[in-house]
Amino acid sequence: MAFPFDPSAYGRSIADIYDGTVDDLPTEATVEQLHLLAGDGPVLEFGIGTGRLALPLAARGVTVAGVDGSPDMVKVLRSKPGGERLQVVVGDFATTRVDGEFSLVALTTNTIFALPSQDAQVRCFRNAAAHLRPGGRFVVEAWVPDPAAFYRGSALRLLALGEDVVVAEAARISPAEQHMTTTKVRLTAQGVRLLPANHRYAWPAELDLMARLAGMEREHRWADWHRAPFGDDSRAHVTVYRLPPD
Repeated sequence: MAFPFDPSAYGRSIADIYDGTVDDLPTEATVEQLHLLAGDGPVLEFGIGTGRLALPLAARGVTVAGVDGSPDMVKVLRSKPGGERLQVVVGDFATTRVDGEFSLVALTTNTIFALPSQDAQVRCFRNAAAHLRPGGRFVVEAWVPDPAAFYRGSALRLLALGEDVVVAEAARISPAEQHMTTTKVRLTAQGVRLLPANHRYAWPAELDLMARLAGMEREHRWADWHRAPFGDDSRAHVTVYRLPPD
């Protein structure tokens, strides 16, 4: 059973402030690794958003294309220097096709969990494989599910505390369906913003099986974009899947 899914909903609620919410992410390290994984070939980013990764990659001379479900996020991307030159298609990245063949497809920042069901996630892996040239790679960044962090199915945690902004998150989990419903509460001098999101989470081994169903094999799994070893205590992973050569 999938939760109600509108690919454009997340962007409508956050596009105008999204860049300010990701200041603490390891953008430089992520871009460096994506560049290394792509080699000399073009990159396709599922969930290209406002261009946090795509624009620095393009500035390095990499050919970048993208898919995003939110016209609002793409509008912000287009407003930035170089954003108008990127090939971007608005659509569901589980099924939307982009012209061309790529050496790397990237799906970062837990965005695989925005898809509403296991079936949709399987379709996403197949869509990634369909865009890859022989020997190409699909890289997925996601958090590792931690149901123990919830008490009687809910959790409340502080994400950020500063003089200018406070961010808290309320979450409810449905282990039977592997669904998590969250709302971040962002408080600033300008007021309160509610940022809702739904997640259909999956364990790393489940994602590995999706890759195999799509004809790919796992090449690497790291705990972060600095290639730290993945282990029992890792709360996130960066996993690289590879399509066989000819």
